[in-house]
Amino acid sequence: MPFNHHEHTLAAHELTFVPLNLDKHIDIIQPWFQMDYAHFWGMQNMTVDETRQFYADHIAKQELQVFIGYHQQQPSVVLEVYDPNTTELKDLYPVQAGDVGMHFFTAPCQTPIKGFTLAWMRKTLQFLFEERKSTRIVVEPDIHNDKIHQLNLAVGFTYTNAITLSNKTAMLAFCLPLNFYASLNRNPDQPTPYAEQARVLIQHCKEQTTMTQQNHSPTTPNSPTAAIDVAEHLTPDVWQKVNRHLVCKAIAEFSHEQLFSPEAITEPDARGWADYRLATNNDNKYYQFRAKHMALRHWRLDKASISCIDNQQPMPLDALEFIIDFKDTLAIPDDKLPIYLDEISSTLYGAAYKEVNALFDSKALADADYQQIEAAMTEGHPGFVANNGRIGFNAFDFRQYAPETGQAFQLVWIAVKKAKAVYGCVPEMDYNQLIEQDLGAEQILAFKQRLSDLRLDPQDFIFMPVHPWQWYNKINIVFAADIANQHIVSLGTTKDLYRAQQSIRTYFNISDSSKHYVKTSLSILNMGFMRGLSPYYMEGTPKINAYLDDLINQDAELNRYGFTILREVAAAGYRNHYFEKACTNDSPSKKMLSALWRESPMSRLNEGESLMSMTALLHVDRNDQSLLVELMRRSNLNPSVWIEQYLKAFLQPLLHCFYAYDLVFMPHGENLILIMENHVPSRVIMKDIAEESAILNKDTDIPDDIARLAIEMPEDYKILGIFIDVFDGYFRHMSHILEENNVMIEDEFWRLVANTAIEYQEEHPQFKDKFQSRNIFAKDFAHSCLNRLQLKNNLQMVNIADPASSFIMVDPLPNPLAPFAPSRKAQSVATEAID
Repeated sequence: MPFNHHEHTLAAHELTFVPLNLDKHIDIIQPWFQMDYAHFWGMQNMTVDETRQFYADHIAKQELQVFIGYHQQQPSVVLEVYDPNTTELKDLYPVQAGDVGMHFFTAPCQTPIKGFTLAWMRKTLQFLFEERKSTRIVVEPDIHNDKIHQLNLAVGFTYTNAITLSNKTAMLAFCLPLNFYASLNRNPDQPTPYAEQARVLIQHCKEQTTMTQQNHSPTTPNSPTAAIDVAEHLTPDVWQKVNRHLVCKAIAEFSHEQLFSPEAITEPDARGWADYRLATNNDNKYYQFRAKHMALRHWRLDKASISCIDNQQPMPLDALEFIIDFKDTLAIPDDKLPIYLDEISSTLYGAAYKEVNALFDSKALADADYQQIEAAMTEGHPGFVANNGRIGFNAFDFRQYAPETGQAFQLVWIAVKKAKAVYGCVPEMDYNQLIEQDLGAEQILAFKQRLSDLRLDPQDFIFMPVHPWQWYNKINIVFAADIANQHIVSLGTTKDLYRAQQSIRTYFNISDSSKHYVKTSLSILNMGFMRGLSPYYMEGTPKINAYLDDLINQDAELNRYGFTILREVAAAGYRNHYFEKACTNDSPSKKMLSALWRESPMSRLNEGESLMSMTALLHVDRNDQSLLVELMRRSNLNPSVWIEQYLKAFLQPLLHCFYAYDLVFMPHGENLILIMENHVPSRVIMKDIAEESAILNKDTDIPDDIARLAIEMPEDYKILGIFIDVFDGYFRHMSHILEENNVMIEDEFWRLVANTAIEYQEEHPQFKDKFQSRNIFAKDFAHSCLNRLQLKNNLQMVNIADPASSFIMVDPLPNPLAPFAPSRKAQSVATEAID
């Protein structure tokens, strides 16, 4: 029967647990399980005797420990505690020492008490963490049990993915003591950023219950509504908004690269704004907009002002039509135009999804965790117009594997013949140590048994992870001969769950964040490249990382900045001898099966610090609110001080690497991880080392086996690693955001950048000759254009081995640091509000 709990504030000491007494308690709790709300408990049809026998059997087999919670001397709660290793869960996630599973059920009551269930849930977790000494609590609530999801989120559970159990489809969730105790300081009625993300994840999993996390790459609908669901974000209003955004970006970036020359049709006003017209090849059609010029030939457009006029009639903005209107001006080769249009359409498709499914605004992101921020980024590369092509993914693949969906998936593991493979690792690690860390002894034994069952010698093979899309769409077909001849053997999946990062072919382990990132070949076309990994580079990749890591660790200045890299500690690749014979030149067909393992950044954190992709500093949410501005507000620092600290953490280490070692990276936002303290960057971590680092001096004395790290670069091009990649590729957009939000005029921003460079030069007079020959205060610098590369050849933008040969240059860009050169250092430009 229902109990009548008196209303008063619940205190933890009033709530107690006692072990289940089969004789005393079953008659009390069995009626609870017959209530309508108890259908998720799964015992509605059991009699008293059957209920007693159920618990007696499970307790006798040590499969359950059962407790009754008392409040005011009345039984109020049933708590079941179990070891996940004794259940189906052991095959669905990597169980850790200290994991405890639990089920929780509250009694019906005639007079509900506000906060009663939450108080009991908190007591339960306190009981398990403090008295039972659990280190992590695991729950698997029915996917449709929304009330328990809400309760779990209120006490700090983190949801990962849907799982299929014998009796239900469930959500898998975990709670750590740290998250639980943090939840006690929050208002349970105030949704957290993570709770909002989890609710969207749960809803998505509900809609995709037939598409489990079992590594298929579905190409056909698995439910009657699947064909509708994949297009639900494509609505007229959303489509209009994302097209306006992309047309705005296209006008700005193509004008920046001097592909367009908009004509001013009014004089600039006092703030520099004027009206412009952009003519098409059709005399009756043009685009009109309001804009102002900024440093670095940057065009700041008023997005709302853009209009398309055709035969004197306003037309909806259409990014695909826009590209066709200017296809001759853009000089896209005829055979590349359809591919570029595909990339534009895919970029719009992804933008529409992000517009509809954005979980966090910038205020929420300021306090979000590393992976929440990673999935929330919307713009992609700030300069490229077609920056989210993913050509090769279908609509289901997008939902499963695109970074912005935040979905978890398992990697496919294969065994490959050593005779046809390459493997390399850093000096302190060998192959056995690597797979022991990432797979564990039990999984390794299972994989070896799989090979033995096929009468193959495990000693002849190495294990490699493969992206599920790559396995089903490429490896099974292209490498069919190798599979048939047992040179490649599928081993299935492991329990670990991964999420794609912004770079799409790098995956973060969400089951155990201390484990390595994994990066694999993924043969989709994205932003000018087929995203393969060369097996010929894999053996040398860890050696390059080890060399640069040693160089950085031994440099006192870089240590002072706190600058580090995430090493790629191991790599493996498999060679397809058919394509090696057929393709004498570089070809994506020879880069389909490689993988590397990169360190996790989690161990780099100290207390009070958090991680954030540097992409986040350019993030603007769907309400046009800047995350950078929100971080500044939260820090309580003057914006100039905030920027100074950021530049010291980011720019000065890059300058030192460049001037001291001729060493450059690819320091765009996605390749940098910021370590944040009190919403301010304190230091940075560089990643993607082997593919996107170079020593710009072919004569550098380095070991032969990493000789590809040193490249030939014309002397006057060397500083473009700072000018183009940092100033033009990143700071240009940051300055736009600061001015647009009335935080800082652009001259003040560039003065701060100049001061950072001056400070570095004053502290390092030993490089004065290089400061003169590679003058960061030069009046202008060569403008190497990114979109022009993609428009010319969207299949292979750059020759990685000789990037300078691929550069497309236009008129030099005026250097915004020139007015602040030390010899004529201008007075500080006042930070002033902008109308």
